[in-house]
Amino acid sequence: MNIDNMVPIHDYAILGGGCFWCLDAVYRRVSGVVSVKSGFSGGGPKRPTYEEVCGGLTDYAEVVCIEFDRDQISYEDILEIFWHIHDPTTLNRQGNDVGRHYRSVIFYVSPEQKAAAEKSKKEFQERGIYPSPFVTEISFLDIFYLAEDYHQNYYDMNRMANPYCMAVIDPKVRKFIKEYPDFLKEPGGGF
Repeated sequence: MNIDNMVPIHDYAILGGGCFWCLDAVYRRVSGVVSVKSGFSGGGPKRPTYEEVCGGLTDYAEVVCIEFDRDQISYEDILEIFWHIHDPTTLNRQGNDVGRHYRSVIFYVSPEQKAAAEKSKKEFQERGIYPSPFVTEISFLDIFYLAEDYHQNYYDMNRMANPYCMAVIDPKVRKFIKEYPDFLKEPGGGF
């Protein structure tokens, strides 16, 4: 077997749309998603901490790295869900979460992903779902740093104990379940 000729069956999408806990919670429930990792992209200095990012000491965005099986879900479908579970029209904020690290951003890893992201952004903006223009950045992925362990799968680990999970993340997960039942990994959406 020649490994050089093998085509990987998994692809990656790196997205930022506010607090990474929100995107992580939704994409863990999407059929075809293999894994979701919370982290940071698009800034400096090297290997930031959560406190540095949230304190505005870097230019990193909170993002999720979504590994998905392209035989089960397309990059375009991943982006469609993205447009619906966050507000792409608010600059450097999602709800009460304010700061550049909460910006709406798509980090692409190939020319094909860049073209797909630009096309998707244009199509969704033209649909008029949101009354204001999209401010979502589309940028080349320079690096992805994994966030601290306690951020991984934060919602499922803290859902009943953290008011933020109940007040902010629950509505996003429920919206996804209602609008995209065909994309659910399991019936009921994991509640």
